[in-house]
Amino acid sequence: MFSDDSTILINELEKINHAMGEAEQNFQTLLLRVHPAQRLSAKNLLDYLVLRNRDIRDLQDTLHAHGLSSLASSESHIRSQVLAILGLLGAPVDAPDELCTYETGIKQIKEKTTALFGTRLLEGIPHIMVTFDSSFGCNYATVKSLLQSGMTVARINCAHDDESMWLQMIRNIRKAQEKTGLPCRIYMDLAGPKIRTRTPHHKKMKIKVGGTILLCEDEPADEKCLGITLPGIVNQLKPGERALFDDGVIETLVDQVSEGVAKLVVTRISSKKPVIKPGKGINFPDSILTISSLTDFDRASLPFIKKYGDLVGYSYLRNAKDVIELQEAIHDQPELSVILKIETPDAVKNLPEILFQGMQDEQFGVMIARGDLAVEVGFERMSEVQEEILWICEAGHVPVIYATQVLENLNKAGLATRSEVIDAAHAAMAECVMINKGTHTIEVIETLRDILLRSGGHHLKKRFTFRPLQIASRFVGG
Repeated sequence: MFSDDSTILINELEKINHAMGEAEQNFQTLLLRVHPAQRLSAKNLLDYLVLRNRDIRDLQDTLHAHGLSSLASSESHIRSQVLAILGLLGAPVDAPDELCTYETGIKQIKEKTTALFGTRLLEGIPHIMVTFDSSFGCNYATVKSLLQSGMTVARINCAHDDESMWLQMIRNIRKAQEKTGLPCRIYMDLAGPKIRTRTPHHKKMKIKVGGTILLCEDEPADEKCLGITLPGIVNQLKPGERALFDDGVIETLVDQVSEGVAKLVVTRISSKKPVIKPGKGINFPDSILTISSLTDFDRASLPFIKKYGDLVGYSYLRNAKDVIELQEAIHDQPELSVILKIETPDAVKNLPEILFQGMQDEQFGVMIARGDLAVEVGFERMSEVQEEILWICEAGHVPVIYATQVLENLNKAGLATRSEVIDAAHAAMAECVMINKGTHTIEVIETLRDILLRSGGHHLKKRFTFRPLQIASRFVGG
C-alpha cells in the first residue's frame, strides 16, 4: 500500500511512542499528584511535550505526502494519533490502558470549558468576557444589555474601585440574570504586584533619547527622580537590563545601580510626546525579581472574592510555587476556580510546570494576558508565543481566555481596523475572549460574535509543522 518510506515512518513513530511511554513512567509521581479528573489530560500533555521536544518537520512532510495525518491539530489526543498512524501503516499496535482518543480529547475540553464558564449561548463560538467599568455599578440597564448582547462572563478588576463598588456591580449582574434568564459567571482579577511610576509633584517628567532617568525607591523629591510604587525593586536591577515604561512606549537601559537608585539611559521613545506620566506601568523583561505574586492587598481581597466570585484571576505568576501560594490561600473554597494569567517570560518558560500544578485542582483555566506579555517578550515574538501557549493548553485540555486589545479601536473609537478584525478571528481558537473597557462595548460584543461565528469553523484547517519547542525541552529534557 505504501512505498519503502513506510519502514522509515514506522521506525520514527515507534520511537516517538516509546518515548511517550517512557516519559509516563519517569513522571509517574507528577501524574499521581494531579486531580483524578485531570489524570488523562496530564498524560496527554506530557505526551505532547515529548513530541515537541523533537524536530519532526521532515517526518510530517513525509506523512503528509503519503496522505496520512501529519500530527498537526492533534494536540488534544496526540499519542492516540501516533498509534492510529502506526496502525494504518500495518505496524502492530499495543495501546496503553488509558489513552486519550480524539473523541475523549474533544469531550474533555468541552466539559472543562462548561464547568468554568457555563453553557455556551451559541455552539461553535467562544464565551465572551466583558471588563466592567465603575459606571456599571450604578447602571443596571447597561449590564442587562451586555447580557442580552452575548456576555457570559463579567470581569471585575480588583486593582480598581473597592468592595462596595464591586458589590454594586455583582448585584446588577445577578439582577440582570434573574430578569433575562441568561447565565453569567463572575470573574474577579487579583490586582497583583503592580509596578507603576511616581513622578515629582505628580507632574509629567520630560525625557529625551540619550538622556538619563534616576529610578528611586524613595518618594521622588526633585525633577530628576522617578519613583516606583513597589519597594525593593531598584536594588534587584542589573546594568544592561531593560526597563520599559507605558506598555513599552519608552525603553531604557540600566546603566548603574547604587543603594536605592538606578541610573537609566533612555534608548527609545515611541511617542510624539517625550514624557513619563505618573501611574504608568513599568516592565523589567530582563530582570529576575524576587517579589510575591500574591500581595497583601490580594490576600485582603480574597474573602470577598470567595464569597461572591466564580473565578479568580491570578496576575504575574512565574512558576508552580506561585500557583501553590494561591491554591493554599483558597483551599477552603473549592468552588472558586483559578485562572492562571500568563503575562511574563518566566510564566511562558515554566508553562508546563504551571499547568501540572494547576491540574491538582479539579478545574482551572489560563488567560493569555497579551498586553503585558507582548511588552515583556517583545511584540515581534508575540504571535509565536501566543500560538505555543494555545497548543500546550489544548494538549492539557485547559480552557484558554484570549485577552487584551481585542477590537480595541472599535471599542474606543467606534471603528474597527483591518488588523484587529483579523486578530479577533484568531480568537476562535480559544474558549473565551475578553473585551476591555470602552465606550462601544455592546457593538464590540455583536461584532465579535459575528466574526467568531464566521471563523470558528475554519481555524482547524491550518497545517502546522513542528520544530522543537524550548518550553517542552526545558521540561522533559533533551
